Amino acid sequence: MKLKTVTTAAGVAGAMALVAACSGATTGTATGGAKAADVADLRLTPTTPQATGSLTAVNWLLEDEPDSLDLDTQGGSAGRTVLTNVCERLYQLQPDMSVRPSLVRQAARPDATHLVLTLRDDVTFHDGSPMTADDVLFSLKRHAAPEMEQSDEFGNVSAMRKTGDHEITISFKEPDALFTKALAGDAGLVYNREQVEKAGKEFGTPGEGDACSGPYELSGWKSGDSITLTRADSYWGEKPLTGKVVFRWADDSAMVNALATGAADGTYADNIGTAAALRGKKGLAEYFGPSTSTLALIPTERGGLADPAIRKALSLVLDRSGIAKSGYGGLVEPWATPVGSGAWGYAKDAFAAAQKQLTDAPASPGPQDLAKAKELVNNAKSAPTEPIVIGTDSSQGRMVIANAVRAALTQIGLKGQIKTVPAAQYGEFYGDKEARADIDVLVADWYISKSDPLGFYDNGLSDSSNNWVGFKSSAYDAKVEEGLRTLDDAKRAELAIDVQRRFADAAVWIPVAQVPTALVIDDELTGPPASMAYLYYPWAAQLGAKKG
Repeated sequence: MKLKTVTTAAGVAGAMALVAACSGATTGTATGGAKAADVADLRLTPTTPQATGSLTAVNWLLEDEPDSLDLDTQGGSAGRTVLTNVCERLYQLQPDMSVRPSLVRQAARPDATHLVLTLRDDVTFHDGSPMTADDVLFSLKRHAAPEMEQSDEFGNVSAMRKTGDHEITISFKEPDALFTKALAGDAGLVYNREQVEKAGKEFGTPGEGDACSGPYELSGWKSGDSITLTRADSYWGEKPLTGKVVFRWADDSAMVNALATGAADGTYADNIGTAAALRGKKGLAEYFGPSTSTLALIPTERGGLADPAIRKALSLVLDRSGIAKSGYGGLVEPWATPVGSGAWGYAKDAFAAAQKQLTDAPASPGPQDLAKAKELVNNAKSAPTEPIVIGTDSSQGRMVIANAVRAALTQIGLKGQIKTVPAAQYGEFYGDKEARADIDVLVADWYISKSDPLGFYDNGLSDSSNNWVGFKSSAYDAKVEEGLRTLDDAKRAELAIDVQRRFADAAVWIPVAQVPTALVIDDELTGPPASMAYLYYPWAAQLGAKKG
């Protein structure tokens, strides 16, 4: 399932006021300094040093309280950050964003449209009962139900059956290259059927148990106050170093204060401004890891950017380095595609090389870029005569992008007008065509849940609801569909790179920057992954003290 607008710039303004006192951007412990981070120094690492010492308890911060811990009914980063330590999946997303079997002992494809999963026979749920094929089949069918969050991941599935005591066979209408990646996400969560059915509609709410098999169990949820996880002593796998994890939630300014004063031990900062504000704070370490998240400009149906020549011209003169420094403290990286490097869960070298070949989204535009952009505008079939309306909220990061877009338009002889809406209203732009009827381009953020670029590029299909500008290409559509059916990683990477080039050539979206995962943690603690995998990987199970 694609997840939208979770890594946001909301609330950056207060936190970014502190950026002037921030240090250079390197992974590891932040050191004192008087300047904002240098984008060129930002290094992404998927992991942190291994922990060796045990901990009685840690206090961890979330951006907000989860609406539910039943991810079938309420998806969201807060719930995932908690539940991924409690509930296991059939496959597991690794810190390096690759995928491997987890509750699956072995997987086989007897042909291109069948997947046979041999399940582990040594897994027990927190109530002591063994995980069975019936539990797995129940979970898959629950995820696939039309009203559930993950139902779209099962659109190509024609049947799911128990074919042995520890075996599930999944049949597809056509080959499905991304399905096992979906099973490393919420579509692969395995529940204890008996416990879910016993809880009924209350499953996932305060006061209910977790029905899972992970390294931690849900031991308390005080609505409005905290969620507590306790090490599952009966866990079938390796035991965590930390005995208890207590989650609380805070807005940006309160989060900065709690971490700076030691009232909290760590957070995965949904808002990159939190990490920027805490650079150089004594007693804290910061790590930045691969993510699929990006900042981008999405042209809308209104038509001001309907001509691809105008979109390409705008992309050529947009000052991405300036945006990164002024809007995000140097903690985002100018980027030429609308999906971050965390999507490179395979064929990393090939994707990295292809990214460097894209030259229409320069970090710092030069005179040749401006000249090329002006030529595109002069030769455009339908250059706009009215101001291009840029939609945003008032958060500092997005406002910096909006102003940079307006400045870029001025350079190429066009006019830009910024439309600012309240943060609550901003979210409506993504799903409501009428809400964005008065803007030509949205200052947006986006991420995908799968570590495969093709998990993003279906947004450019002719019939995609996210293809607002109306890009249509039968060749593009055919390449995407072929890629989604190609099981061989190397061949699929070639197709994904071809699709990426076509998307960039048409400037369907205008990429701005990739946004890393930001882990802020007490500098005496270590162990959890620094990448976006924390949303799907039992990160707290590796959290501990640096020294035993």
